[in-house]
Amino acid sequence: MTVNELYDSVIYDHAVLIELLKKSDSVKQQIATSAEILLSSYRNNNKLLLCGNGGSASDAQHIAAELVGRFYLDRPGINAESLTVNTSSLTSITNDYSFENVFARQVEAKGHRGDVLIGFSTSGTSKNIIAAFEKARNIGMRNICLTGENAPESLDTLCDVVIRVPSSCTPRIQEVHILLGHILCEYIEKELFGT
Repeated sequence: MTVNELYDSVIYDHAVLIELLKKSDSVKQQIATSAEILLSSYRNNNKLLLCGNGGSASDAQHIAAELVGRFYLDRPGINAESLTVNTSSLTSITNDYSFENVFARQVEAKGHRGDVLIGFSTSGTSKNIIAAFEKARNIGMRNICLTGENAPESLDTLCDVVIRVPSSCTPRIQEVHILLGHILCEYIEKELFGT
Protein backbone atom coordinates (compact mmCIF):
# COMPACT_ATOMS: atom_id res chain seq x y z
CA MET A 1 0.00 0.00 0.00
CA THR A 2 1.37 3.41 -0.93
CA VAL A 3 1.16 6.42 1.31
CA ASN A 4 -1.49 7.91 -0.99
CA GLU A 5 -3.56 4.73 -0.80
CA LEU A 6 -3.28 4.75 2.98
CA TYR A 7 -4.26 8.42 3.02
CA ASP A 8 -7.37 7.71 0.94
CA SER A 9 -8.29 4.70 3.11
CA VAL A 10 -7.97 6.54 6.42
CA ILE A 11 -9.85 9.62 5.16
CA TYR A 12 -12.59 7.36 3.81
CA ASP A 13 -12.93 5.49 7.13
CA HIS A 14 -13.03 8.78 9.05
CA ALA A 15 -15.68 10.19 6.69
CA VAL A 16 -17.83 7.05 7.06
CA LEU A 17 -17.66 7.38 10.84
CA ILE A 18 -18.61 11.07 10.67
CA GLU A 19 -21.65 10.11 8.57
CA LEU A 20 -22.64 7.56 11.21
CA LEU A 21 -22.34 10.24 13.88
CA LYS A 22 -24.48 12.66 11.87
CA LYS A 23 -27.26 10.05 11.90
CA SER A 24 -26.81 8.99 15.54
CA ASP A 25 -29.54 10.49 17.68
CA SER A 26 -28.17 8.62 20.70
CA VAL A 27 -24.68 10.20 20.54
CA LYS A 28 -26.27 13.61 19.94
CA GLN A 29 -28.49 13.18 22.99
CA GLN A 30 -25.57 11.95 25.12
CA ILE A 31 -23.53 15.02 24.17
CA ALA A 32 -26.50 17.24 25.06
CA THR A 33 -26.85 15.50 28.44
CA SER A 34 -23.10 15.77 29.07
CA ALA A 35 -23.15 19.47 28.20
CA GLU A 36 -25.96 20.13 30.69
CA ILE A 37 -24.20 18.14 33.43
CA LEU A 38 -21.02 20.18 32.90
CA LEU A 39 -22.85 23.49 32.69
CA SER A 40 -24.80 22.79 35.88
CA SER A 41 -21.59 21.82 37.67
CA TYR A 42 -19.78 24.98 36.59
CA ARG A 43 -22.72 27.20 37.52
CA ASN A 44 -22.48 25.73 41.03
CA ASN A 45 -18.74 26.60 41.23
CA ASN A 46 -17.63 23.00 40.77
CA LYS A 47 -14.85 21.69 38.53
CA LEU A 48 -14.03 19.10 35.90
CA LEU A 49 -11.43 16.35 36.29
CA LEU A 50 -10.33 14.30 33.27
CA CYS A 51 -8.29 11.13 32.79
CA GLY A 52 -7.20 8.62 30.19
CA ASN A 53 -4.28 6.38 29.17
CA GLY A 54 -1.88 6.81 26.25
CA GLY A 55 -3.50 8.80 23.47
CA SER A 56 -6.54 9.23 25.70
CA ALA A 57 -4.28 10.86 28.30
CA SER A 58 -3.43 13.43 25.64
CA ASP A 59 -7.15 13.89 24.96
CA ALA A 60 -7.75 14.57 28.67
CA GLN A 61 -4.97 17.16 28.69
CA HIS A 62 -6.19 18.70 25.44
CA ILE A 63 -9.74 19.29 26.65
CA ALA A 64 -8.57 20.61 30.03
CA ALA A 65 -6.30 23.07 28.24
CA GLU A 66 -9.12 24.32 26.00
CA LEU A 67 -11.21 25.12 29.09
CA VAL A 68 -8.52 26.58 31.33
CA GLY A 69 -7.02 28.62 28.49
CA ARG A 70 -9.49 29.60 25.81
CA PHE A 71 -11.45 28.02 23.02
CA TYR A 72 -12.89 30.88 20.94
CA LEU A 73 -13.51 33.58 23.53
CA ASP A 74 -11.27 35.73 25.70
CA ARG A 75 -12.85 34.98 29.05
CA PRO A 76 -11.93 33.86 32.58
CA GLY A 77 -10.42 30.40 32.87
CA ILE A 78 -12.78 27.47 33.39
CA ASN A 79 -11.76 25.07 36.16
CA ALA A 80 -10.60 21.80 34.55
CA GLU A 81 -7.69 19.53 35.43
CA SER A 82 -6.24 16.50 33.71
CA LEU A 83 -5.12 13.83 36.17
CA THR A 84 -2.46 12.66 33.72
CA VAL A 85 0.05 15.51 34.00
CA ASN A 86 1.71 15.41 37.45
CA THR A 87 4.57 12.95 37.01
CA SER A 88 5.38 12.92 40.72
CA SER A 89 1.80 11.94 41.59
CA LEU A 90 1.62 9.41 38.77
CA THR A 91 4.86 7.68 39.72
CA SER A 92 4.39 7.78 43.49
CA ILE A 93 0.84 6.42 43.38
CA THR A 94 1.86 3.73 40.90
CA ASN A 95 4.89 2.80 42.99
CA ASP A 96 3.22 2.90 46.42
CA TYR A 97 -0.17 1.46 45.42
CA SER A 98 -0.73 0.28 41.85
CA PHE A 99 -1.35 1.64 38.38
CA GLU A 100 -5.00 0.69 38.84
CA ASN A 101 -5.26 3.39 41.54
CA VAL A 102 -3.37 6.13 39.71
CA PHE A 103 -6.50 8.18 38.93
CA ALA A 104 -8.79 7.07 41.77
CA ARG A 105 -6.30 8.32 44.36
CA GLN A 106 -6.21 11.73 42.68
CA VAL A 107 -10.00 11.82 42.46
CA GLU A 108 -10.09 11.09 46.19
CA ALA A 109 -7.71 13.98 46.87
CA LYS A 110 -9.18 16.57 44.48
CA GLY A 111 -12.81 15.62 43.86
CA HIS A 112 -15.86 16.98 45.66
CA ARG A 113 -19.58 16.37 45.47
CA GLY A 114 -20.94 18.10 42.38
CA ASP A 115 -17.68 17.92 40.42
CA VAL A 116 -17.57 16.02 37.12
CA LEU A 117 -15.13 13.32 35.97
CA ILE A 118 -14.63 12.65 32.27
CA GLY A 119 -12.82 9.41 31.52
CA PHE A 120 -11.52 8.61 28.03
CA SER A 121 -11.15 4.90 27.28
CA THR A 122 -11.48 3.58 23.74
CA SER A 123 -12.11 0.05 25.05
CA GLY A 124 -14.11 1.01 28.13
CA THR A 125 -12.22 -1.63 30.11
CA SER A 126 -9.26 0.33 31.50
CA LYS A 127 -9.07 -0.69 35.16
CA ASN A 128 -7.70 2.65 36.33
CA ILE A 129 -10.51 4.56 34.59
CA ILE A 130 -13.14 2.26 36.11
CA ALA A 131 -11.56 2.66 39.57
CA ALA A 132 -11.65 6.44 39.12
CA PHE A 133 -15.35 6.32 38.18
CA GLU A 134 -16.05 4.18 41.25
CA LYS A 135 -14.25 6.64 43.54
CA ALA A 136 -15.98 9.62 41.93
CA ARG A 137 -19.40 7.99 42.30
CA ASN A 138 -18.72 7.38 46.02
CA ILE A 139 -17.81 11.06 46.48
CA GLY A 140 -20.97 12.25 44.76
CA MET A 141 -19.42 13.37 41.49
CA ARG A 142 -21.01 12.95 38.06
CA ASN A 143 -19.26 10.62 35.59
CA ILE A 144 -19.02 10.89 31.81
CA CYS A 145 -17.24 8.21 29.77
CA LEU A 146 -16.11 8.63 26.17
CA THR A 147 -15.45 5.20 24.71
CA GLY A 148 -15.98 2.94 21.68
CA GLU A 149 -18.85 0.76 20.51
CA ASN A 150 -17.63 -2.39 22.29
CA ALA A 151 -17.44 -0.88 25.78
CA PRO A 152 -19.10 -3.08 28.42
CA GLU A 153 -22.61 -2.35 29.65
CA SER A 154 -21.28 -2.28 33.22
CA LEU A 155 -20.09 1.28 32.52
CA ASP A 156 -23.71 2.38 32.44
CA THR A 157 -24.06 1.64 36.15
CA LEU A 158 -20.98 3.73 37.00
CA CYS A 159 -21.54 6.68 34.71
CA ASP A 160 -24.24 9.26 34.21
CA VAL A 161 -23.43 9.26 30.49
CA VAL A 162 -21.55 6.74 28.35
CA ILE A 163 -20.80 8.04 24.86
CA ARG A 164 -20.02 5.06 22.64
CA VAL A 165 -18.44 6.15 19.37
CA PRO A 166 -19.77 3.72 16.72
CA SER A 167 -16.40 2.22 15.85
CA SER A 168 -13.97 -0.42 17.13
CA CYS A 169 -10.90 1.25 15.55
CA THR A 170 -8.85 3.01 18.23
CA PRO A 171 -7.49 5.88 16.07
CA ARG A 172 -10.92 6.67 14.62
CA ILE A 173 -12.49 6.58 18.13
CA GLN A 174 -9.84 8.98 19.44
CA GLU A 175 -10.41 11.37 16.53
CA VAL A 176 -14.09 11.51 17.39
CA HIS A 177 -13.38 11.91 21.12
CA ILE A 178 -11.53 15.15 20.37
CA LEU A 179 -14.33 16.30 18.06
CA LEU A 180 -16.95 15.67 20.76
CA GLY A 181 -14.72 17.27 23.38
CA HIS A 182 -14.45 20.38 21.24
CA ILE A 183 -18.24 20.54 20.90
CA LEU A 184 -18.55 20.44 24.70
CA CYS A 185 -15.88 23.14 25.12
CA GLU A 186 -17.53 25.47 22.63
CA TYR A 187 -20.98 25.01 24.17
CA ILE A 188 -19.79 25.54 27.75
CA GLU A 189 -17.75 28.60 26.83
CA LYS A 190 -20.64 30.24 24.98
CA GLU A 191 -23.21 29.43 27.66
CA LEU A 192 -21.02 30.72 30.49
CA PHE A 193 -19.55 33.77 28.79
CA GLY A 194 -21.79 34.72 25.88
CA THR A 195 -21.32 34.59 22.12
